[in-house]
Amino acid sequence: MPDPSDPRRDLPAVHALLAQVPDLPRGPAKTAARDLLDAARKGAVPHDWESALRARVAEGRALHLRRVLNATGVVLHTNLGRAPLSTRAAVAVGAVTAGYTNLELDLETGERGERLAGVAPRLCALFGSDAALAVNNCAAAVLLALSSLAAGREVIVSRGELVEIGGSFRIPDVITACGARLREVGTTNRTRVRDYAAAISAETGVILRVHPSNFHVEGFTESAPREALVALAHERGLLYVEDLGSGAMREGTSDSTVQSVIDAGADLVCFSGDKLFGGPQAGIVVGRADPVARMRRHPLYRALRLDRLVLAALEATILDHADGLELPVDTMLSHTAATLGPATRALADALVAAGVNAAVVPTEGLAGGGSRPSDRLPGVGVRILGVHPDKLAARLRRGSPPVIARVESAGVVLDLRTVPEADHPALQAAVLGALAPG
Repeated sequence: MPDPSDPRRDLPAVHALLAQVPDLPRGPAKTAARDLLDAARKGAVPHDWESALRARVAEGRALHLRRVLNATGVVLHTNLGRAPLSTRAAVAVGAVTAGYTNLELDLETGERGERLAGVAPRLCALFGSDAALAVNNCAAAVLLALSSLAAGREVIVSRGELVEIGGSFRIPDVITACGARLREVGTTNRTRVRDYAAAISAETGVILRVHPSNFHVEGFTESAPREALVALAHERGLLYVEDLGSGAMREGTSDSTVQSVIDAGADLVCFSGDKLFGGPQAGIVVGRADPVARMRRHPLYRALRLDRLVLAALEATILDHADGLELPVDTMLSHTAATLGPATRALADALVAAGVNAAVVPTEGLAGGGSRPSDRLPGVGVRILGVHPDKLAARLRRGSPPVIARVESAGVVLDLRTVPEADHPALQAAVLGALAPG
């Protein structure tokens, strides 16, 4: 027989719940009431229906996109938005959000202006290129380049560079989508200049070199020198295009720099704005004037162009580089165990003083985002023991602010490499809150 004491026997009707909250918007309140009743029928009956309903409506109306604290030690964490913007870039975005902007208006003449007027000339000056273009990400830049320059023709790519980048972005599929034909050369681990030379025919339009992104091949390997491929392409009347991906700006890492590719004579180099370049999501193209002009004339360009917020952040980031400033990404990548040590020990000491089983441990950070795949970043972090790692990580994610930590078998590790100094107090408070009983 049904249990007469079961609270599910007397669930209120939707209209009765709505009558308790006449001040709330009817649509969201009705949806929340139905959700609460569905949960109650499964056993989750609230003690206070009005409070539960108000909480559910508030939860449903909260913005999904929130600022989080990245304590993973992965600098360009794709799931967390990759590169944090510089102060100048953040201010620039704020300045163009509240009202109108001169997005496509020339203030000097009063005539229609150029959307990339603040970006393209600055990119040319920064890299010494003839022309520049920016679209919504690097994948779009490659898609637009090949659609403009190689449709109906062959694109030569080393077999070792037929990569899949995150989100199922596969180079062979992109080439096909552009109306071009893929011509594979070499082998997975070894491709020489003569392999490219032997593959060139009257149908060839582009030699494409692709950054390997999030993997690194070691051992019995060989790749054709960039300068030799550029010389071969130009000797045969072809275009040399490089998908650099990472957008590295400084020598001394496992990634080639944008400047080194341009200096080698590439016709076009495509790279990401939100990786090592340290700006907003964008696909940046720099190179010779003619191929860039062909890209801008292509009908696909309009579908891929940037809005005012990204353009403001990108222009400010370019100015940061031109001024020789250190961007947040640069600071995080340059941290060592020594520079991270004081703040890390201070956090560990504060947690221990609060009764938490915490200790300073060695860590190994990553550039992330498909950049510098073979580089490791030694540092230190705080490991918390005595609490189930997955449960603690979940409580940290659901806190305010949300904290994203590294989960290991022995515990949860907080890596301050990716937490700005100004956020250290908030991080400490969030961790203590997640560890509090209840």
